[in-house]
Amino acid sequence: MSYSNSVKPDLDWSQVRETIKLLTLSAAQVDVNMTESDGSVNTLTESFTDIVEHMQKINNILLTLESSDTRDNALECCAETKNKIQAAIIAFQFYDRMQQCMQHVTSNLKGLSNLVASPEKLYNPNEWRKFQNQIRSRYTMESEKMMFDAILQGKSVDEAIAAKEAFQQTQSDDIELF
Repeated sequence: MSYSNSVKPDLDWSQVRETIKLLTLSAAQVDVNMTESDGSVNTLTESFTDIVEHMQKINNILLTLESSDTRDNALECCAETKNKIQAAIIAFQFYDRMQQCMQHVTSNLKGLSNLVASPEKLYNPNEWRKFQNQIRSRYTMESEKMMFDAILQGKSVDEAIAAKEAFQQTQSDDIELF
């Protein structure tokens, strides 16, 4: 038996089912991309760990040598490499933050699919509010909560992003931990 879809709609066709399919697809795409990128990030993390260990060994060997311009240049290169590695580690922290955000998006899409799929919940404002509260409770950064609140207040995406950026600028001296 075939089912109704947007290609072959019949009397059983529903925009709600089509919405659920697209939400599910979006969640699946995010999940797959996060899983695929995890392997690359793990490889990079292992590589940086190895580089740090090797640089420390090189640095220790250089320190045992008699002082010279060559030795001092090599020690300077070790120090510069260490700084580059620290910058890379900070970049990985931002990747981790992005991955956490994408996990929230996936979870939200799945939750929205479930909400829309259930006629008892779909038309129940209390269920929507409960779901919205669940979403907001998962946010760990104040800027995320501000964006969420702005959207629920009916602001546009651009206005919500501007509010988040303005908040982050006022907090520029403080690091927002996640």
